Parts: sequence; C-alpha cells; structure tokens
Amino acid sequence: MLSLAAIQLFAATVEAGSFAAAARRLRVTPSAVSRRVAQLERALGAPLLARTTRALSLTDDGRAFHDRCLRILEELREAQDAIARSAGRPSGLLRVDAPVGLGRALLAPTLPRLLDRHPDLRIALTLRNAFIDPVAEGIDVTVRMGRLSDSTLIARRLGERRILVCAAPAYLRRHGSPRTPHELARHACLGYLRDGRPDPYRFVAGEGTHDVEVDGPFHSDDAEALREAAVAGKGIVALFDFVVADALASGKLVQVLEDHPLAPFPVHALYAPNRHLLPKVRVLLDHLSEVLEGRRPRAGRRPAAG
Repeated sequence: MLSLAAIQLFAATVEAGSFAAAARRLRVTPSAVSRRVAQLERALGAPLLARTTRALSLTDDGRAFHDRCLRILEELREAQDAIARSAGRPSGLLRVDAPVGLGRALLAPTLPRLLDRHPDLRIALTLRNAFIDPVAEGIDVTVRMGRLSDSTLIARRLGERRILVCAAPAYLRRHGSPRTPHELARHACLGYLRDGRPDPYRFVAGEGTHDVEVDGPFHSDDAEALREAAVAGKGIVALFDFVVADALASGKLVQVLEDHPLAPFPVHALYAPNRHLLPKVRVLLDHLSEVLEGRRPRAGRRPAAG
C-alpha cells in the first residue's frame, strides 16, 4: 500500500519541476527524492516521470496518478480544515501568495505578529508577481493589486496603495521640478516595464484618469531597481508608497507633482468559496486589513472567533 508520505513527495516533486528543487523544498538530498520516486514507480509498475538532464515531465500514467494525488491531498486538507473549523480556533498551515514588493515591505514584517496572536497557526508565504491559479496550487489566500479579472474566487477589498512621483534632489537641481504632468515630456522618466513597454503614469483627472506616456534612460519590471536608478539621479519615477518610503524619509528622494495624484491601486485578497469560513483565513483577512489600512489592533482585542 502506498504511503501518504510517498504521495506528498511525488506531488511536491511535480510542482517543483526537478529533483533538486523538490529536495530544497523538502530539506532532503536530491538523491533521496529520486530514490523515493523510483520506489514509487516500482510499486506501481509504471514510469511516472520522464527524466531529462534539465527537467522532469509527467508520463501519461504519471499525469493520471498526479491528478488523483492532488485530489487525495485536497480531501485530506479539507478534513483537517473541518476539524479546525469545528474547534473554532485558527490553526494549521496557511498558504499565502502575494506580490514581491508588497509582501516584502508590508506583509512579511507583520506576519510574526499574527503568529504571536495565534500560536497554533503556521504560515507558508510565497512572493511572486505572476498571476496564478490559487486553487490548483493549494493557496489559501492570494493578495493581488490592481484591477481584477472575472473569477469564481471571492474577492475581499483590503484597502489601496498610493503611487508617488519622486526624484533625487540632484536630478531636480539639474533639470528642475515638473509643475504639471504635461511637463514630464521634457524629463527623463523611469518606467515600469509591462509586455516590453513602460507603463504610462496614470493621473487622476476629474472623475476619470489621464495617461501620460513616459520615456527615459532606464526601465525595468523590478520596482527596487527603478527606485535605485531614481536615487542615483537617472530620472523621475512613479512607484508605490511602500517602495519609496525609506528613500523619502532619508531624503534620497523627494516627492514631486504632489498636487497631481496618480490613480491608487486597490488591494484585494482572493480565496476559494470553500475557504472563507476557515478560522485561519478569517484572522489573516482581518490582519491584512489592519496592515493595509494602517490600523493596529486595539489593546486587549480578542482574536476573531472562528
């Protein structure tokens, strides 16, 4: 009979894409992962993985077996969640996925506070900017910024983040400070790359928005790289408040066009309909709202029931 450990190891190997990556995740050696998968294949009497020097791919039997493994693991997880729900306390593993910048600046530093409040809780936080299928990847809560696409997931609005237009004092001394968005056309502007082109700066205009195309010597799809280029005096940049907060506080950057705000980005938590009653999900959503709205828990506040 196959063990649950073997099923979990096989699923983790497929998700990781290689024995080495699975070994890092499981904190064992690659040879141990390879050996356990080979034992599983012998027990089943069929090859599950096609091995190459660069990656692993599922065979037809492996794909069918993997689908069943995922269903088994999901049913086990739902059984564990049902027990936690009936107990009415936040407990167990909570898988959270968030954008890199937001996760590093606002989520990761505050999650220990949540763990202090709920010692039976464990958190697995992944940070990436790519859109994912949280149900397929077993993610309990996905945090996303910006406009949402149609989905069967439940979306809870957590707040919004401002985008600030900034530049280094040295750049402004050389080139002057723009007084209107229109004047950005004569400035070097650092743009966030999306699909190979820099995003326009989207300013609020009445009840709508107005896009200003930008160009300059440096563009990137990494917010921290753009911030450092701006600090080095390479141009004007528009970045989320949490990305430039330290640079503004230290005087490395100064805000410009303060009377011309950019359209803020809404922040939502996305989760499957069958997750919203779980105590661990509910306390996380409350915590994220506190963090993103700038609220702190009141003294003596009891953890949310359930």
